[in-house]
Amino acid sequence: MNKTNLLNVVVVIIGAAIIFLGLNIGLGGIKTLGWQSTSDFVAITDAATFHAQDSHIRFIGGVWFAVGAVFVIGGFALRRLRPTLIILSAMITIAGLFRLSGLDTEVLFSAAIAPSLTFELVGFPLLAWWLMASGKRDTQIIKGVQSQ
Repeated sequence: MNKTNLLNVVVVIIGAAIIFLGLNIGLGGIKTLGWQSTSDFVAITDAATFHAQDSHIRFIGGVWFAVGAVFVIGGFALRRLRPTLIILSAMITIAGLFRLSGLDTEVLFSAAIAPSLTFELVGFPLLAWWLMASGKRDTQIIKGVQSQ
């Protein structure tokens, strides 16, 4: 398997994982932590505010689902969607930085958050770099073919 095919597979797998997480959040909402729990996770003391916030969380789940769909499609149309995938990777990294605003290292480095944070702050920048490097290889190949 050459480097480009491996990159395509990695991008599709990442997209599928993001789609699953988007469905989890979008269809599960706050009350049960998405699909992570069968029981209610929170006690609702202000129903109107809760339902508004739950709606916002479900919207964010839908956005996350759409991001995953772009990654999956990008795995099959890498040359065309490479710039978009690089931008999405940068956006995910920036979103990961926002986790740090909680200033609770016990939570950030817990088993519940640390893997996601690592992917956001290390994995996605590496993916963006890989996407940029593969674009440079493609450009060099195209220039070589055109000069023949």
